[in-house]
Amino acid sequence: MLKKALPIMTAVAFAVSSATAMAGTDTKTNKFWWPEQLDLTQLRAHGVESNPYGDNFNYAEAFEALDLDAVKADIRKVLTTSQDWWPADYGHYGPFFIRMAWHAAGTYRVHDGRGGSGGGQMRFDPLNSWPDNANLDKARRLLWPIKQKYGRDISWADLMALTGNVALEDMGFTTFGFAGGREDDWEPDNVYWGPEKAMLKDERRDGKGGLKGPLAAVEMGLIYVNPEGPHGNPDPLLAAQDIRMSFGRMAMNDEEIVALIAGGHTFGKAHGAKKPSDCTGKEPAAAAIEEQGFGWKNKCGKGHSEDTITSGLEGAWTVSPTQWTSNYLDNLFGFNWVQTRSPAGAIQWIPDNKAAANLVPDAHIPGKRHAPIMFTTDLALKEDPAFRKIAESFHKDPKKYELAFAKAWFKLNHRDLGPRARYLGKEIPQEVLKWQDYIPEVDHKLVDAKDVKHLKAEILDSGLTVSELVRVAWASAASYRGTDMRGGANGARVALAPQKDWAVNNPKELAKVLNKLEKIQQQFNRKARGGKKISLADTIVLAGAAAIEKSGKDAGYSIEVPFKPGRMDASQEMTDIESFNYLELKADGFRNYFAGGNYKGPTEMLVERADLLDLSVPEMTALLGGMRVLNANFEQSQHGVFTAKPGTLTNDFFVNLLDMSTKWSKSDKDAGVYEGRDRQTGKLKWTATPVDLIFGSNSELRAIAEVYASEDAKNKFVQDFVSAWTKVMTNDRFDLK
Repeated sequence: MLKKALPIMTAVAFAVSSATAMAGTDTKTNKFWWPEQLDLTQLRAHGVESNPYGDNFNYAEAFEALDLDAVKADIRKVLTTSQDWWPADYGHYGPFFIRMAWHAAGTYRVHDGRGGSGGGQMRFDPLNSWPDNANLDKARRLLWPIKQKYGRDISWADLMALTGNVALEDMGFTTFGFAGGREDDWEPDNVYWGPEKAMLKDERRDGKGGLKGPLAAVEMGLIYVNPEGPHGNPDPLLAAQDIRMSFGRMAMNDEEIVALIAGGHTFGKAHGAKKPSDCTGKEPAAAAIEEQGFGWKNKCGKGHSEDTITSGLEGAWTVSPTQWTSNYLDNLFGFNWVQTRSPAGAIQWIPDNKAAANLVPDAHIPGKRHAPIMFTTDLALKEDPAFRKIAESFHKDPKKYELAFAKAWFKLNHRDLGPRARYLGKEIPQEVLKWQDYIPEVDHKLVDAKDVKHLKAEILDSGLTVSELVRVAWASAASYRGTDMRGGANGARVALAPQKDWAVNNPKELAKVLNKLEKIQQQFNRKARGGKKISLADTIVLAGAAAIEKSGKDAGYSIEVPFKPGRMDASQEMTDIESFNYLELKADGFRNYFAGGNYKGPTEMLVERADLLDLSVPEMTALLGGMRVLNANFEQSQHGVFTAKPGTLTNDFFVNLLDMSTKWSKSDKDAGVYEGRDRQTGKLKWTATPVDLIFGSNSELRAIAEVYASEDAKNKFVQDFVSAWTKVMTNDRFDLK
């Protein structure tokens, strides 16, 4: 006899109850059981398997073929087409979209290059559900019809940044320009956002007036700072300290800070009509499935419009929130400000002059008017002497103010896009800005295969060792960060301040090697005919290739390290020393270098460096093993050099690491050093650091090390090392991608 089908509602209830029953049976990861185990997850992030467009889709080609004017025209229509489900303040979505673009870009931080608008990471949690991003889920949904229309021809990352620009232009502002080229990610970045276990908490201070590690925001879930003041303390001078620290860690100087805050708060309003705890539901990540990605559902009043709740602060800064004016500065300096609270209970400020009570129109209710407001962080621009001086100069000179905001806005949205060479589109500004890491375009004929062969011979005959050449080539390229596409071999900035003086680069040896390589370069350029030249940047990389080929030959392998000329040399004048100092390597496991001040241990920092170099787990493994046998350690340290033939490209590192005749123990003399002794005689064979031993200790890394230690993998190791080396040397060759 057939059983009756369950009624639809009963089936749904059954499914829900089953899901509830299973809620406590989630799979525990190894990290749950062994929290100290080295996590390699970030080296597997953003695999092509996650990308629905596949590995062959070219964002740049799609963007270059895009009718940018048509996209901008479509965005303008959206700006003033108010939707019933989320009506526009003042009938214009411009301020809303400015906030969206700002918060998408504003997570960028200088210390590790993470964050920023690239990748369109605001689409994913945790950023999608941060308290500071409340209701920006609606902004992206308003843009969906445009994204749907143009599909993959424009990435979400480019669309959000472009929309911010169009919003400014539609409200009467002249932007500095726009560049496309941002690709979309398809999964959340594995980013350390802070140590806190709850949103809007602050456990990141270092006790010295700064923040721990690479962090830039002062609280978990904020983009920058608490607008009410540090920890809600309404002290403008203390707020100024937080602002300067936070914005500074996001690449902004004092003038840019003042321009961004004043210019940004010229538009729109804050939303705090009622207490969030009384009205708003869960953020998108925790919202019910039927909300379809929306969060912060507001059950009070209309749930939007005049009842909107976002930050908890309430009101507008200017009398015309959808027009570019200097009214923000007029109000800042024209009134005395007294502390009050928003309807939601947040601390904010209003003028003490009752005549100001009706200056600002309501965003939704005709005829209703309000006093302008300021945050504690706004008053910091007035109370902090350095900020005030800049703000007063802007107030006196509106054109200077407008240009400063235009440039600061451009920098905010383009800092993580990488060097100017990556910019796409017809709105790229002509002016070259120092922070763009400019490298001159090729202005000469490039060397050919015959020249390369001649130069390699000259380099190997120079008296420089294989290890010296490898170390210097690595130093030139290892500064690269895939997070913001900064650093790398192109530009030969390893020969300039500040990189030539970084401890990790061993300045004395670096100067010696560069001196000889530069003489070889200059001699070739003097003698070459037909306009052919080679840059110092190319010479350094070529020297590393020549050294590796020799090391392979000495091991019995005939290998050719791929080399493509086309790098150019930057000048000291083109180099922003302060900005490039943020790229300094405080840890480089590939050179067995670990200085003080790191926020992670040596093995974790190895994974961090490999991630910044866009390496996979096997690539990291092959590179480190090769660097050890090539004797490429910092200051020629012998830790991890598990070979009797240093300078020769063999798989000895893996063979000897996994040799069961060696017993390892911590050194009694040197902290962080391990001694490998013969099990029978007790004789010291090797010394190592945690970065070396992790390849025998960690089960995932050991599995790969076993491959390279096998008898049949000697040639594979050499080929894999060369491939990974070439990847590092060409990471910043955007002209080849």
